[in-house]
Amino acid sequence: MLTTRHGVRPLGTPDLDAFLALTGRDPVVNVFADHRARTTNLEPRWLGGEMWGRFDGGELVAACHVGANLVPVEARPDDARAFAERALTGTRSVTTIVGPHEAVEVFWNTVADQWGRPRELRWHQPHLQIDHAPLVEPHPDVRRTTRADLDLLYPACVAMYTEEVGVSPELGGGADLYRARVQQLISRGWSFARFEAGKLVFKAEVACASPYAAQIQGVFVPPERRGEGLAGSGMAAVVELVRREIAPTVSLYVNEWNLAARRAYAKVGFRETARFSTVMF
Repeated sequence: MLTTRHGVRPLGTPDLDAFLALTGRDPVVNVFADHRARTTNLEPRWLGGEMWGRFDGGELVAACHVGANLVPVEARPDDARAFAERALTGTRSVTTIVGPHEAVEVFWNTVADQWGRPRELRWHQPHLQIDHAPLVEPHPDVRRTTRADLDLLYPACVAMYTEEVGVSPELGGGADLYRARVQQLISRGWSFARFEAGKLVFKAEVACASPYAAQIQGVFVPPERRGEGLAGSGMAAVVELVRREIAPTVSLYVNEWNLAARRAYAKVGFRETARFSTVMF
């Protein structure tokens, strides 16, 4: 049992309402944590980890998702430091720290000496969102994918992941697990793509969603088709479909150096609302 340290303890189902009130302070930035809470009821066996909460005078003031991804939620610097000190009492199990820049920076600076050298640090990733109709014409051929599309879709997912993260998701025998993840997104209706002459020319997925927002991941155009405006018209279609059928606000975060993607998102109508950071092991 995790003992309380600096007001930190693991959350459970009885804390769900308080936790959703916490994520509701910024339901778009906090969509990942909101989604995890709603789909697991904060049961550790479903979380695949823990959700830590920090309390002040009996009130939940901050939280931290601790699984493969470690994600601070509404964490001020002192909250992030308290979560980091708790994390240092055990062995690192997370592979990624991600979330609002200030909280991630404080957390990382606290654990860095003991957690070892990360594979990559991405400090300033614009967090973007749109809550209105896209500003460019959505391409009519962008649609939800089906199981019949898997043979064309899966290689594009692997290529995108490898380009974005720097390692293949199939590394170390992970192909079956990653393929299952792609199939899960298809089954949920969270996978979108455009095909031309039997080839994929654009794809994107919803990573997580709540009643308030849906976060996009995996935006990809094959290298040989880049520069043709496929990302802009494709994302406009995804925004239209997602806002109509999944959640009213669409968000994503993008690498600061990816200027082409940032220009495409800006044309669609996305605006920056925060800065994220990612530490990858």
